[in-house]
Amino acid sequence: MVDVSEPDISVALDDEEKAKEKFKKSEDVAFYKRQIQGQVLQHRALLDSMVLTEKAARFELLEPNTKTKLLLSVSACKHETVRILIDELKPIKPRYRVPDVMTGEPQCEQLRVKSRSEESVTLTWSSGHHRVRVWHFPFRLEILYEGEVMLTYNSRGKLWFETLQEQPDTNKATADDSELEEDDASSLWQETFGEFVDIKANGPSSIGSDLCFHGYSHVYGLPEHADSLQLRDTRDGEPYRLYNLDVFAYDLGSRLGLYGSVPLLIAHKPNRTVGVFWLNASETYVNVHYSPSVHQDDQTVKPRQLLPQTDVHWLSESGVIDCVVLLGPSPQQLFSQYAQLTGYQALPPLFALGYHQSRWNYIDEADVKAVDAGFDKHDIPYDVMWLDIEHTNGKRYFTWDPVHFPEPVALQQHLGEKKRKLVAITDPHIKKDPDWSLYREARDGGFFVKQKDGQIYVGSCWPGESSYLDFSSPATRAWYSRWCSLDKYKGSTPSLFLWNDMNEPSVFGGPEQTMPKDAVHHGGWEHRELHNLYGFHQHMATYDGLITRSDGQERPFVLTRSFFAGSQRFGAVWTGDNVASWGYLKYSIPMLLSLSVTGIAFCGADVGGFYLDPTPELLVRWYQAASLQPFFRGHSATLSKRREPWLFGEKVTAAIRTAIQQRYCLLPYWYTLFYQAHTSGLPPIRPLWVEFQREQSTFAVDSQYMIGGALLACPVTGPGVEEIRIVLPGYGEVWYDINSANVYKGGRTLTLPVTLDTVPVFQRGGSVVCRSTGSGSCSADYQQLPLSITVALNPQGEADGECYLDDGHSFSYRDSKAFCLRRLNMLSGRLLCRSASEEGTFDCDTVVQSVTVLGMKSRPNTVVVRVSGCKDTTAVFTYKESCCTLTVNNLNLRVGTDWEIHID
Repeated sequence: MVDVSEPDISVALDDEEKAKEKFKKSEDVAFYKRQIQGQVLQHRALLDSMVLTEKAARFELLEPNTKTKLLLSVSACKHETVRILIDELKPIKPRYRVPDVMTGEPQCEQLRVKSRSEESVTLTWSSGHHRVRVWHFPFRLEILYEGEVMLTYNSRGKLWFETLQEQPDTNKATADDSELEEDDASSLWQETFGEFVDIKANGPSSIGSDLCFHGYSHVYGLPEHADSLQLRDTRDGEPYRLYNLDVFAYDLGSRLGLYGSVPLLIAHKPNRTVGVFWLNASETYVNVHYSPSVHQDDQTVKPRQLLPQTDVHWLSESGVIDCVVLLGPSPQQLFSQYAQLTGYQALPPLFALGYHQSRWNYIDEADVKAVDAGFDKHDIPYDVMWLDIEHTNGKRYFTWDPVHFPEPVALQQHLGEKKRKLVAITDPHIKKDPDWSLYREARDGGFFVKQKDGQIYVGSCWPGESSYLDFSSPATRAWYSRWCSLDKYKGSTPSLFLWNDMNEPSVFGGPEQTMPKDAVHHGGWEHRELHNLYGFHQHMATYDGLITRSDGQERPFVLTRSFFAGSQRFGAVWTGDNVASWGYLKYSIPMLLSLSVTGIAFCGADVGGFYLDPTPELLVRWYQAASLQPFFRGHSATLSKRREPWLFGEKVTAAIRTAIQQRYCLLPYWYTLFYQAHTSGLPPIRPLWVEFQREQSTFAVDSQYMIGGALLACPVTGPGVEEIRIVLPGYGEVWYDINSANVYKGGRTLTLPVTLDTVPVFQRGGSVVCRSTGSGSCSADYQQLPLSITVALNPQGEADGECYLDDGHSFSYRDSKAFCLRRLNMLSGRLLCRSASEEGTFDCDTVVQSVTVLGMKSRPNTVVVRVSGCKDTTAVFTYKESCCTLTVNNLNLRVGTDWEIHID
């Protein structure tokens, strides 16, 4: 390897550090300071006002000092969730409620009164295992399971609700406010940050509340932040901010908001997992405080003992309080509960799980073809070439540069002959060009965001002066979707897919490089109400456009940078403009795990770092790590040096080739995991605590993770590493090194020597993993290859797994049940292949060529293959005593047929 030291990024980022001063901290935010510094309000729940409806229990809340009256609605929803909704009792106008994120109104169960007193009312439902207790004064709401309080809402009395007001007389307000500081009364209706003035049409409208998780000392979620998987206590610094922003070369270890937001927080302890989904799209802050609490046994007088608890304080600029508590009790059940609220991960077309090659920008069609040929020349499979903004005609999206990309259809056909795809970028800003038909249509159709005076909002982005599409409008989304059609998007073909970038939205020179909060959207709503939904709605419109393009036949692929809860329904996300340094590689793992546990399962980070230039060692390690993550794309900035895998010498090329080829061999397993995510909500990559729920030693681990339930990945994320420490969880379990077949007991920390070619991955005893065997140039080639099955026995000699197959691209799996889901089960020396679904009708030709059994303690006498309707056959096998491995080759068993392998 060429000895090239890592670039010194400190100098290169000096300008960026100065630029980051344009982003707010909590001390710059008036509503945050009002709530943190304000008096503790003592709300009363008026228990006599309770009304039980078909869907909820409703109570009036009163704050005696301010005379504020609120309406509390508590619903018990099916699938073990509780919804807490608080609005003004009589608002002067409706407050914003987040649309489109939940896939429908949750089905509710009838509540009934279990007990009541002057101090509280206890409600229950269904079997009665769960209860909700509402206390009169001070108001708080407890959620109990079998009599034990799991969670208390408003335990610290931080319920805050600024009611909407009529705007005061401007002249009088100015006179009254003339002697006030900015952070006092003047900020209620107008707020400044630097040179920007934010006029608040509705005045102060912030909301907030706190929740206490009893017995919990580990909480997760709240992406997107470049921070640890376990959320940190915020008393030592900034709160977690959820406000979608274009933050180039973002700080590591930071709680400031990045490109997307999912307001889902998950608390886990050995015997239970619960979550809170805070459905609000305005600027939001979350404080997390860990502490022990005093516990008194209710039955007998015993010495007090300290139990952990976690207090979480949510603060949002506007909207209503809409809070859904997910009751678990297991992580798997919680993922399912959340998916039933906001939607399941879209099942991607198979090609999307392959390797993607991108750069800002490939120069022209000849450049694209040369890179495509380079992969073939160096025997490296890949599936998708990507084009950034320079492929367009003057940054006009849905167009092609007439000089550099004059024949886009021929280019797509060239790639298509090799069964490869092309992705083109489409940003939400539209060049202000009255001669351009797309701009004219949007202007004349009223599809742009407006200023508060009713004029079209104009900001600046890549094309210069631009207007921004109002994706909050269903009419705008429908119009935009039609631009994805082959007749509107000239030069596109069915093998072209789309990439939504800059959709926070990014506005050069805007407040915090985004849109002013007082801009106006469809329905008269201010941008402040729905800021975090902007990218979500563009993603939705693009997804719908590709669905429409294929007449509902083909699965879309759309990547988005900005996202919100529910974005998983539309495709993939990535972690934005990272940097070519070891720190960004290391932090990519907890970032992707945080996304995964909050529903955004199809996620990845730019391989090698978007900005600056990776060393050869860093590039290899990044490829190795990313090949074990859901979305796998190499991408780099226009000022970065070219970094196609074959530009760093044969040793580097060989290491990258191996990583990518191993990814393709694992595609059957990845595809099965995405089917499970699509149907059950289980993320393909998972923190260790998801699989090992009772082992507290795993709760804070975020340098390694599970791929499904079978594989443990521990990528090397540091320079010059010669050995690595790996947590092997599972007391009483065993793990097999997939490279050496060596077996290790669980419940220990292993020190493993590594070289540049080592990628530590272990298969869990008791699991079955399917791989493609052979080689090809893209996923379509691998789809035709036979499978090899690896059976890793647990100490009881058992193993279990699944394999999912369909056509890889259409919705036939859904509409006509054209899929094949097989269960592979090893028990008492017999490996059985059986159907795992009564619905699947897919007639696939895929065959199993070989079976490898890890942990076979002695050499068998015979291996007999039994196929339904056929004569038993004796198979030839090999056995390695040194690693207790049995291999059976030349099987040619159809996956879709029932068969057994008897090992005696």
